[in-house]
Amino acid sequence: MKVLISHPTGNSFFRSAATGLLDAGILAGFRTTVASFPGNVFDKLSILGPFSEFKRRTYDPDLEPFSRSWPLYELGRLAASKAGFKDLVRHESGFLSVDAVYKNLDKKIALNLKRETQNGANAVYAYEDGALLSFREAKKLGVSCLYDLPIGYWRTARRLLEVERDRWPDWATTLTNLKDSPEKLDHKDEELSLADRIFVASRFTANTLVDFPGKLAPIEIIPYGFPPVTSERAYDKFSSYRPLKLLFVGGLSQRKGIADLFAAVDTIGDKVELTVVGHKATDNCKVLDEALKKHKWIPSLPHAEVLKLMRGHDVLVFPSLFEGFGMVITEAMSQGTPVITTDRTAGPDIINHGENGWLAAAGSTQALQEVIEELLASPNKIQLAGKAAMETAKLRPWTVYGKEIALACVK
Repeated sequence: MKVLISHPTGNSFFRSAATGLLDAGILAGFRTTVASFPGNVFDKLSILGPFSEFKRRTYDPDLEPFSRSWPLYELGRLAASKAGFKDLVRHESGFLSVDAVYKNLDKKIALNLKRETQNGANAVYAYEDGALLSFREAKKLGVSCLYDLPIGYWRTARRLLEVERDRWPDWATTLTNLKDSPEKLDHKDEELSLADRIFVASRFTANTLVDFPGKLAPIEIIPYGFPPVTSERAYDKFSSYRPLKLLFVGGLSQRKGIADLFAAVDTIGDKVELTVVGHKATDNCKVLDEALKKHKWIPSLPHAEVLKLMRGHDVLVFPSLFEGFGMVITEAMSQGTPVITTDRTAGPDIINHGENGWLAAAGSTQALQEVIEELLASPNKIQLAGKAAMETAKLRPWTVYGKEIALACVK
């Protein structure tokens, strides 16, 4: 098998999957929008402040001979976002929206797929919202369709998050996932129906697919990898003179359970100190603005600074209500910071409750509060769990994920 893999914006799981396919000798091609390789134009520009975003698009140099990219739409999206041209990047309708970037790359893959097959490609690996056109063309050409669903199925999301809209009506404007058009949702379903294999990163994501109204291809669960484990972690001794330092990293939406987090922390009071890192999902949520004023809020940080901040906190709290995986969980664990998360993330796949982290029932302020209070009562558990989290992280670097993806593709 020779696999053509594509992703519009690039991230750790895409990079690792591509490298895994390359190392296994089954990579036919690597397709994206912006790809930085040593010495190319994006690499040279990345040292300049306005173009530092390109550092996040750095790939293994060995991928360069297999690489082809179409950067125009993504460069336009980045520029329009920085310039504040909201209409251009508006969800779905914007000419330079994320949706437009995904569709453009998908279209390019489809238009070139016949030529790719002539060069040996016999499988297409694509991700949610960026697979429809290439999969349609693949079916005409007899090419296998390998589909990656990074987050749970949309019908399950609707069912679960509509409960949140009723439970926390003042936070409803943050639930932007409920705004997808019927056309976009139909396209998601068609992508799934065309897939010959489906890859997900957690049991939770796999379980959401039971809501799909039809027959699906085989589903394989391959959890993501962990970043390199830190050697710099130190643990402060607890005393009655300092609060428990909690950290949240993620989008500021009730999909991430932040209303429950703020409520739990407010009830506990000054025994805890909360730092929040993440962009607001909307500027139209009064209760979110009020909550952020009570705590330390950092809208954005470079990735290296996020990891450093994790090392400076006792616990990462990630009470998400609908998450395909939650890479902040693995990032924190790699830094020796144990995590409190829910059963609707990858938590159950990688955390043994009370050993290397803690699990709380999703959508329960009380359950979240009880775990935090348990740690206040027994702070020695934090260091033990943090060290166990690092041991967990050592067992599953990103190279393991890449190897498992490659093995699964040739089954």
